[in-house]
Amino acid sequence: MIDTGYLIDQAQQRTGLRDFGDDGYIAPLDRLVKSINDECELSELGVVGAPEMLIGGLINLLEVEACYKKNPEIDDVEVVAPVFGLGMPRTGSTAHGFIMSLDKNTRVLRDWEANRLCPPPEAATQFTDPRIAACEAGNQQLEAMVPELRNMLPRDVMGPTECYYMLTYTFATPALETFLNVPSYADWAASPDFDMEPAYRFHKRAIKLLQWRCPPNRWFLRSPPHLFGIEALLTVYPDARFVMTHRDPVRSVTSMCSFMQRFRSAFIANPDPIALGPQQIERWTKALARTLAVRDRIGEDRFYDISHRRQVQDPAEQIYGLYEHLGWEFDETLATKIRNWQDENPKGLHRATPEAFGMTEEMISDSFRFYTDRFKNWL
Repeated sequence: MIDTGYLIDQAQQRTGLRDFGDDGYIAPLDRLVKSINDECELSELGVVGAPEMLIGGLINLLEVEACYKKNPEIDDVEVVAPVFGLGMPRTGSTAHGFIMSLDKNTRVLRDWEANRLCPPPEAATQFTDPRIAACEAGNQQLEAMVPELRNMLPRDVMGPTECYYMLTYTFATPALETFLNVPSYADWAASPDFDMEPAYRFHKRAIKLLQWRCPPNRWFLRSPPHLFGIEALLTVYPDARFVMTHRDPVRSVTSMCSFMQRFRSAFIANPDPIALGPQQIERWTKALARTLAVRDRIGEDRFYDISHRRQVQDPAEQIYGLYEHLGWEFDETLATKIRNWQDENPKGLHRATPEAFGMTEEMISDSFRFYTDRFKNWL
C-alpha cells in the first residue's frame, strides 16, 4: 500500500525543503494514491517504480518553489504566444515535435530538462549538464523494461518531449493511466468538472524557469493530454496558438492502446487489455469534443492542422504552411534539416489489432464520426 504522507515525507527529506507552494497538488495526489491502492495490482517493478515516480513529482514541486523564492525575478519572465501541439496520441505528434525542434529559433522542452527541472538550465552548460547523462541512463533502463519502445517512436535525450510532465508533477492529468490501471482516478481527472487551472499555473512557472537563463524564447510545446485541459490552458496562456495533428482514429486508437499495454505490462500485473479499448474510446472522444467546442468558440485562426499521412510522405511541406500561418521565417536550410531527419528516423514498425483491446474497427469509426467527418481532408 502506498501512503501519501510517506511520499511527502520522502520528498522533503531528500531535498531538505518543506514548501510545495500551491497546495493544489494534494487532492489529485490523494485520489491517485487511493486509485492505485484500490485498483492497481503493481508488479515487482511497479512496487518500487510507482512510489518513486510520485516522489519525483513532489521533488520537482519543492525545488521549483525554492528556486522562485531564491530568484523572484523569474516570475517577471514573459512567455509570449507559445504554440501548443494538440491531437490524439499516436497521430505523429512526436515526429512533429522533433521536426519543430530542428529550428534553432524555437525552444522546446528537452527530455533531460523535463525529468528534473532544477537547477534551471543555462545556455552555457545546456549541452554538458550532468542531468543529460542521468536521463540517458534512465532511458536505457526504460528501454530494457519496454524494449518495443525503440521501434514505436523517436527518442533522444537531447530531443523534445511532451510537456505533460509538468502536469504529472501536480498529479492532475489522466495521462498517468498510461503506466497504471487507475480508472477511477482517470475518470475524475478527465471530467470536465475537474479544475486543471492549478496544474497549468505550475506548468507556466516551469516554462518561465526553463526560459529564464536558456533562450530562445519562442516556444513549441506539445502533449495530447492538453485536449482534456484546453480551457485551463487558455486561462493561463491566453495568447496560445495550436497545431492539431490528425490520423485515422482506427489506427491511432489501436496504436495508443498497444503503446499503453506495453508500458502497463512492465509496471502492473493487471493491465486488462480488453477493458482498455472501450475506456480509451470514451476518454478521447470526450476530450476531442471538448477541444473542438473551444476551437469553434475562439476561432479557426488560432489553429493549424497537420496530416500524419502527409507528414510521413513529405514532412517539410506542411511545416512551410505552418510557418506561414505563424508568421515565422522558413528557409531551405530548415527544409533540408527536416528531410534529413526524416531519412534518419523512418516511421516505426508497430502492429496491433483493435480486437486485442476489446474493440472493432466499426466501433472506433462510429465513435469518432463527429471528428472524422470534420477533418477527413487530413486523415
